Order: sequence, then structure tokens, then C-alpha cells
Amino acid sequence: MPAWSHYDRNAKGDLAVRIAKKITTLGLAAVAATAGAVATAAPASAATYAGECGSGYAVVNKDAIGTKGTVFLTYNASTGKNCAIAKRNTAGSPVLIEVGLGANPVGSHWPAFQGGQFRSYAGPVYLYAPGKCVDWMGRISGTEGGKRKTNCG
Repeated sequence: MPAWSHYDRNAKGDLAVRIAKKITTLGLAAVAATAGAVATAAPASAATYAGECGSGYAVVNKDAIGTKGTVFLTYNASTGKNCAIAKRNTAGSPVLIEVGLGANPVGSHWPAFQGGQFRSYAGPVYLYAPGKCVDWMGRISGTEGGKRKTNCG
């Protein structure tokens, strides 16, 4: 066997090994990129206010209800009334949703309250509280959001 044959065979063999390693590396990189894309998928959209309180009401405050939804506090300048709703991020099978609204301090009883099994949202509940701060809350399947002593006036 000529001397160059041995060299040629090793060079070709080395080349084949390098190509196989490159293919493996690229394949693993593609799998990792795909896994990363799946792992960093966007979270579910947050709930948005869609006029559930009626005409003339604008959102003046809101708070997340964990990762389940949002409680919205709205106000109608024409009537001087506050309104609140607790809304799921995505409508689905009925779950316990509650919403409460009251003049601060509420204590253990919400003057305006609605709770029950709903697919999308609880409320609207209304409160006329001129010159006062309000407490408001929303609860979805035991997870609560809301604030105390806000939107004074």
C-alpha cells in the first residue's frame, strides 16, 4: 500500500468525523432553539375592559388577580358612580368569580358585591361615594386582587 493511501484515508476519515460532529452540533442547536421557543412562549393575554359597566364608564384603576384575571375599577363622571368587575383572562367553564366595592373602610362586608359561578366575569357592581376613598376587590377561584383606600374624591 502506498504511503499516500494511508494519509488519504485518515484525511477522509477525519473529514467524515468532522462533518458528522458538525451535523450533530447543528442538530442539537436546532433542538435547543426549538425547546427554548417552546419554554418562552408568551403567557396568556391579560383581561381587558370591554365596557361591561356601561356607557360613560372609564377605567381609573386595575389590579391583577394573580395570573387568572384582572379586577377593574371604573368611574362615570356624569353620574359620580364607581363600578367594578372581576374578569378572567380567558373565558371558559364556570368558576367562582367575586367582585366587591365599597367606601373605605369596608370591613368584613362589601356594600356592593356579586359572586357566583361565571364563565368570564363577575359584576358589574356600582357605588356612589362622592368625596370618599374606595376599596375594591376581585377574586377568581380563591386568588384575590384589588386595593384599599384608592381613588379618593
